[in-house]
Amino acid sequence: MTQSRLHIPHPPARPGETPDFSYLNIPPAGSVARPDTLAPALQVEALGTGMVRVLDEQGHAVGPWNPHLEAEELQVALRHMVLTRRFDERMQRMQRQGRISFYMKSTGEEAVAVAQAMALRPGDMLFPSYRTQGLFVVRGKSLVDLMCQCLSNTRDMCRGRQMPIMYHWAEGNIFSISGNLATQFPQAVGWAMAAAIKGEDHLAATWIGEGASAEADFHHALTFAAVYQAPVILNVVNNQWAISTFQGFAGGEQRTFAQRGPGYGIPGVRVDGNDFLAVHAVTRWAAERARAGGGPTLIEHVTYRAAAHSTSDDPSRYRPKEEWQSWPLGDPVARLKAHLIALGEWSEERHAALEKELEAHVAACWKEAVTYGTLTEGPTLDPLSMFEDVFQEMPAHLERQREQLRRLLHEPDAAGPRSDVAEG
Repeated sequence: MTQSRLHIPHPPARPGETPDFSYLNIPPAGSVARPDTLAPALQVEALGTGMVRVLDEQGHAVGPWNPHLEAEELQVALRHMVLTRRFDERMQRMQRQGRISFYMKSTGEEAVAVAQAMALRPGDMLFPSYRTQGLFVVRGKSLVDLMCQCLSNTRDMCRGRQMPIMYHWAEGNIFSISGNLATQFPQAVGWAMAAAIKGEDHLAATWIGEGASAEADFHHALTFAAVYQAPVILNVVNNQWAISTFQGFAGGEQRTFAQRGPGYGIPGVRVDGNDFLAVHAVTRWAAERARAGGGPTLIEHVTYRAAAHSTSDDPSRYRPKEEWQSWPLGDPVARLKAHLIALGEWSEERHAALEKELEAHVAACWKEAVTYGTLTEGPTLDPLSMFEDVFQEMPAHLERQREQLRRLLHEPDAAGPRSDVAEG
């Protein structure tokens, strides 16, 4: 009798070994057909096994997915991506200096957030994960506000109640980031369903990492999206690593993550996540489909997390140090820069000037942000604010507690025993 064996996924390379990306299926740029926007899911299954690519090795845009963007728009995109990277680098340094407690960089993944935000409309609701800083950059959120949230200071949008990088922006239609994996997926589907019920022309878009696709919320979201044909774009950012766990542990060895869509009746599209033009084109295709009543689309962005998972992580303990340099899809910033140079619309000199300009801008934003307080220096948040934003109308017992705390802070001799503050 043959004994059954349990399969344990194994990363293609460990520390000290040569990086190996032979497991990736990377077709030539321009080789994947672009189907009709409203083609049934069963007719577009090939999109989940191939890979939509537009930029070739020479930096030229080729094939049916070329979005034919104007040079000015591409220059804006490059600016957004470089600014996101400069912002990340500054915040990483500040964490290492003890100025903030925690940070997560998006290095190598900037094209995903920037291209998708630019392809969507301002009224579309975004449900981000913690490596999509580019969404806020594209929609115009001040870097000072993002920095203040990481500092938990007096201008913190979360008023000191969230860990760093858990931003939100109601006016910009960007939902709060959650540290609980995959919760944003069913939330985005629910929002999209509500928009459809109200007859609105807006859609929802949401992002998770490939590791979070193993969470139950992922499957709940796909079920509801498919059944009710919700106008939602469901993005899986496959950056190859879920903290220290290779993407094979989330099921990436058996099928692509995009192939999970057709099982629910949802088109699944696999795209080169480091190709700004390809991501923009696929997002626009999915958005047009949703607005025309075609329902949801699942997009797998094949990319690579160049930096550590977070400032609490040391990737050299589980993967080769030089693996990022060997990533076959390259650097998204360098690829878009090369494309603009090939068009005759950019140069190394202009790029160096842009880098210098944005570095100075980020430094100026940080200088302003710290004036609102840091982890070790004032000013500090008003303790009385802890009673706000909990109930729509503050209950009487919280009113009494707030008054007792106010008296304790401002009139300590008249406030009575400190234990009174805990009343209720």
